[in-house]
Amino acid sequence: MSEKHLSSQFDSDLNALSSQLMAMGGLVETQIQRAVQALAQVSVALAETVILEEDRVDAMEVVIDRALTSIIARRQPAARDLRLLLAISKITTNLERVGDEAQKIARMVKSIVAAGEARNMPIGDLRLAADLAADLIRRVLDAFARLDVATAVSILKEDDLIDQEFKGFTRKLITYMMEDPRTIRASLDLLFLAKAIERIGDHAKNIAEFIIYIVKGTDVRHSSVTQIESALEDTP
Repeated sequence: MSEKHLSSQFDSDLNALSSQLMAMGGLVETQIQRAVQALAQVSVALAETVILEEDRVDAMEVVIDRALTSIIARRQPAARDLRLLLAISKITTNLERVGDEAQKIARMVKSIVAAGEARNMPIGDLRLAADLAADLIRRVLDAFARLDVATAVSILKEDDLIDQEFKGFTRKLITYMMEDPRTIRASLDLLFLAKAIERIGDHAKNIAEFIIYIVKGTDVRHSSVTQIESALEDTP
């Protein structure tokens, strides 16, 4: 992840920590994929597998947090190493929250099936946004593994596509509810699903911002993409 240090054990600690983060990310990515499949297929069985994996994600977060605390206490890192460790802490939190959103999607799929509301609602319309969100998580994890700033910036731009899908889907649901008040409950369930998908995109965006922070030392949170690109041009 970073330059070689005088202490080979420090390098080993950092590599082990990065590997743990990638393992957690892989599990979360699988959760999203299964949640998307459960949504597309209206499958209770797939939804159950997503829900059952959440405890593993939570446990991995605890393990990484403990490792971070130990490394900081023993190594007292500075400069880029400290940025890396702080960013890993933030990325871990975002991954855990992505897992939470995947679980919410799975639980809502179960609720929709139990209520018998799936057949007449535009569930398929959520698939594009869900696929976009899953792809952003996959790509941002790959960008973290390679500390790829260019890919991180492209992810910041593409999060807007998910936001646009969410707004369009919300307008469609409002039309459904106005035309047939009997669809209000089901529409609200789907709106909850759409919001969970949008939040997954938001967490991917957060992780992309921390990748830029690790590499460039520039905090780009709460900045527009134009401002970020301008700041990066001025940063060596």
